Amino acid sequence: MCGIWAVFGSDGEIADQCNAAHKIGHRGPDAFRIESINHFPSCCLGFHRLAIVDDLQGMQPMRVFKHPHIWLIYNGEIYNHKTLKEEFDFHYATQCDGESIIHLYARGGIEFAASQLDGVFAFCLLDTANRKVFLGRDTFGVRPSFRLTTESGFLAVCSEAKGLMSMFGDKSQATLEAFLPGHVETYDLDSIGRATFVERTRFHKIGDAPAYKTLANPIDNDIKGSIRTLFEGAVNKRMMADRRIGCLLSGGLDSSLVAGTLVKLAKQQGLEYPVQTFSIGMEGSPDLLAARKVAKHLDTEHHEIIFTPEEGIAAIEDVIYHLESYDITSVRASVGMFLVSKYIKQKTDTTVILSGEGADEIAQGYIYFHKAPSAEDGDEESRRLCKDLYMYDVLRGDRMTSAWGLEIRVPFLDHRFSSFYLSLQPKAKSPKNGIEKHLLRSAFDSTGLLPTEILWRPKEAFSDGVSSQTRSWYEVLQDFVDQQINDTDLEESRHRYPHNPPRTKEALYYRRIFEKSYPGQSHLIPYYWMPKWSTSTDPSARTLKHYKQ
Repeated sequence: MCGIWAVFGSDGEIADQCNAAHKIGHRGPDAFRIESINHFPSCCLGFHRLAIVDDLQGMQPMRVFKHPHIWLIYNGEIYNHKTLKEEFDFHYATQCDGESIIHLYARGGIEFAASQLDGVFAFCLLDTANRKVFLGRDTFGVRPSFRLTTESGFLAVCSEAKGLMSMFGDKSQATLEAFLPGHVETYDLDSIGRATFVERTRFHKIGDAPAYKTLANPIDNDIKGSIRTLFEGAVNKRMMADRRIGCLLSGGLDSSLVAGTLVKLAKQQGLEYPVQTFSIGMEGSPDLLAARKVAKHLDTEHHEIIFTPEEGIAAIEDVIYHLESYDITSVRASVGMFLVSKYIKQKTDTTVILSGEGADEIAQGYIYFHKAPSAEDGDEESRRLCKDLYMYDVLRGDRMTSAWGLEIRVPFLDHRFSSFYLSLQPKAKSPKNGIEKHLLRSAFDSTGLLPTEILWRPKEAFSDGVSSQTRSWYEVLQDFVDQQINDTDLEESRHRYPHNPPRTKEALYYRRIFEKSYPGQSHLIPYYWMPKWSTSTDPSARTLKHYKQ
């Protein structure tokens, strides 16, 4: 996890503007650099580094002798950088995976470069010879990117919105937006560095097969074998690191499959340290109990973090600041992830964290998929969720881990695995026999990777699984916000906040905190996440008919 920051066409004191880059220092605690650009006095590139690969030569902004006119800052991991080196006969100056972006751009342009990358990334590439700036973001938006623009030609880029908020001071017409995943944008720079938008192109669509060569490929006429092979390949490539790798483990299907596969590969590769797994919950939560079973089965170095209702409530303001969202289910689920990330940072030397995000969207894992009118409707909803992931679960995973200088990796959103799974017939992916993600579960049945009761454990929402058996996290939150917000406040808020008006006291409490740090930016979340095909007024899985207590 790293943080990128850049400004082009600054019409103010650029040294003052550069102070905003420190707002994202948590993303890269190992090093910081900010550089002005020769002959572009109104431009600046900044970078906070979390060193994962090539500790010696991987600092940014990056330039290489062969292409000195190309400047690159990026946040991400390019898993096929060695394959690209062999395929195109590139001569790398560093061992850093991101250097491949420079060589690919020099060879075939920005769209070609982005389409060849197997990984997750957000980049800003400056070509001083041609006076162009290029922005790009990976297919699912696993790595974040925001940009602020004005009609006068000012362009600012940052990994998180908080690094751009101070730019609004003297720019009443400024527009702040999340960069669209799976796209690249081109800007022309004039003689003093002001940016003019040229075009936006999509280089990869969710569900489409990768354009690059892949090492793991489907097995002919064997769907379940293909799922296992491609998923193992997805986990394997995400073991690329010079830092210790661990795994979040809720005891649910998704994180357990990731942990089981990671441990299997770690043993095969002779990893020098035991895999650490991390579970969090309130006292007696179902997640803690299930994760304990998985950890024992896998023989991991397991860590249990128990948080109290008071600790959860106390974390909410920090959670919303880092999350940059007021979405109800996102905030609820983020508290546990924020606290477990804090523990990992402070108590262990694990830096790279594998997690199960994306499985519910790819494999139709949410309980409300049982109510889909047809298999085709379920498939359509799955693809919609995948498209919006970057504003919800992916956002949560990135922000809660980066808040503590950790790097999250999500194998279920691997291009090769996800495109294969999404290409399957809608009926094959639908819930079966009252069990969601039936196909994914059955693919690993009888492999011994996980205990049977874990492999077929019913779905629980993240925020529900961490709950105490005697008093749920949901109940804790409702009791607390009821003391903070009165009925009149809630009624008036519907007029004060016309976009996504709060309909509950909990929603209003979160919105007020959000507006303190991000006033006027409620559009960053287009809608509240809610289950489809349901009359529920709350996003908790506990309100749905198919929820298994």
